[in-house]
Amino acid sequence: MNNSVSNTARLLGAGLRALLALTLVTGVLYPLVVTGIAQGLFHDRANGSEVKADGDGRVVGSSLIGQAYNLPLKKGQETPEPDLKWFQGRPQNGLGTNSVNTRYKLVLSGATNRSGDDQELIQWVKDAKAAVVKDNSTDTHEVKPSQVPADAVTSSGSGLDPDISPEYADLQVHRVAEKNGLSVTRVEKLVDEHTEGRTLGFMGEPRVNVLALNIALRELLTKS
Repeated sequence: MNNSVSNTARLLGAGLRALLALTLVTGVLYPLVVTGIAQGLFHDRANGSEVKADGDGRVVGSSLIGQAYNLPLKKGQETPEPDLKWFQGRPQNGLGTNSVNTRYKLVLSGATNRSGDDQELIQWVKDAKAAVVKDNSTDTHEVKPSQVPADAVTSSGSGLDPDISPEYADLQVHRVAEKNGLSVTRVEKLVDEHTEGRTLGFMGEPRVNVLALNIALRELLTKS
């Protein structure tokens, strides 16, 4: 009996020591080391890739998460209208029009997972294309449906894509120039300056970060 109690106490003591040691290593030391490495070598990414506006140093978003550029809601209005003076990102459907993930609300991330022949998805694309053509056509420049790229009418897999294709950015140039009283050439140059190539020269596609582009546009307007 005494041996049994002694063995049990010994095993419990060994288990408790192992628990404390593992808690110290995996719950304290390991997180501290990983956090230290992240802060030392990847400080920007470890802190959310925050983007600050020049001048006041105020954080205006993250380079990894898209955001909406909409006009304030009018009385009785449920869906905001895009503020057409700014470059617009990809559609924000995410998980669908009835999802919690609309207008880049960071509650849930995901895609619709609808098939290519889903009638509701097809209608979303048709409506989005018509809106892109209408919004980006100006008095001196007409956008044709055939010019609308895929990323202008479909949301990304996460629903939070911060980038658009150079083609979609170029399609918006005339509208942005007209709305802000700028020359088309100057806005085209702004897009070219913020177009990034493929990662390491071969991965992914060329892209334009919408937040960075709109910050540069705002700075340009301030200096004008």
